Amino acid sequence: MDANRKKKVIRIAAAGTIGALGVLGFALFSMAIHGPSGPPQNDMKLDPALRNEVIESIVVNLKKSYVFPEKAAALEKQLRAQMQRGDYDSVISAEKFADMLTDALQRQTQDRHLEVRYLEKTIPESTDPDGSAEDKAAELLQQQRLNFGFENVGRFRGDIGYIDLHAFGRPQHASEKIAAAMSLLSDTHALIVDLRKCGGGDPETVMLFASYLFDKPAHLNDVYWRDENRTEERWTQENVPGKKYGEARKIYLLTSSDTFSGCEDFAYALKNIRRAILVGETTGGGAHAGNPHRLNAHFMMFVPSGLAINPITHTDWEGVGVAPDIKVSAKNALNVAQAAVLKDMIAVETDPDWKTRLEHTLAEL
Repeated sequence: MDANRKKKVIRIAAAGTIGALGVLGFALFSMAIHGPSGPPQNDMKLDPALRNEVIESIVVNLKKSYVFPEKAAALEKQLRAQMQRGDYDSVISAEKFADMLTDALQRQTQDRHLEVRYLEKTIPESTDPDGSAEDKAAELLQQQRLNFGFENVGRFRGDIGYIDLHAFGRPQHASEKIAAAMSLLSDTHALIVDLRKCGGGDPETVMLFASYLFDKPAHLNDVYWRDENRTEERWTQENVPGKKYGEARKIYLLTSSDTFSGCEDFAYALKNIRRAILVGETTGGGAHAGNPHRLNAHFMMFVPSGLAINPITHTDWEGVGVAPDIKVSAKNALNVAQAAVLKDMIAVETDPDWKTRLEHTLAEL
């Protein structure tokens, strides 16, 4: 697996879990097989019947579940035209076939959650929505290796809390990490949450993390599920394990073009409800929630079926990303956020000694 391919696997793994409510995300499953710490999977040779089977299954799943029915119809037309032209006739590599299908689907829709994946390991026709015990163990191992998304938790000079978050892990495990981080940083003057390398995660954990930042329940977003024809309201929780950070202190979120999916959900909601100040770059632009779908024994796809609807903007960030409040390069975002906090502190500080120390810290930035 080359470097670009490996990077893609990592990114999809993070993004693919956004709507996998109660379902083992196929991307995490894929990562468990051939992620950054493991060997590349073996390819498989395709024949015309197998290629046709995969494409027909893609069409069925798109028509049933894709968030925009009119785009699903256009994708069906495109795929059938490509088959008729023989665009895939010479493709015998399963890996290449999955990549070509993903490229075709995304080129038509600009929907970066729309993915097709090949897996060497046989995908069972399981009726268990949570996956097999083996699958769940593989996912747990990968999440443990990533510390459930928490890369680093610390404190900068000037009493500024810092959380470097790379993903929103499953809530049953990530909840302990969130509670511990909030307890450690409970007395800081302000909090910086670094989302510059955050690729996505579980929507329940997004809401749980956000719940620590409000004094009372806040309406952050809604999701319209096309396949179920229902709208789900998304509110923060009033009660959480451990200490809340609350609303009195400022929150800064650092963003980059790699900030994606569930991490964008977090940033978009907190920005529009005016709970956080975003510093950095416009994010990647993947808003649609969904679930993994089995195509056959060795192919799966992620079908976005949920449309995010912000209660303030009445839209989402799909295709356009979340724009920062303070636009700077991702590289400089942390320094800029720290400087903003320090300037606020210096402006109101009455202790001469502490004010001098804050000024020295600001000068060093």
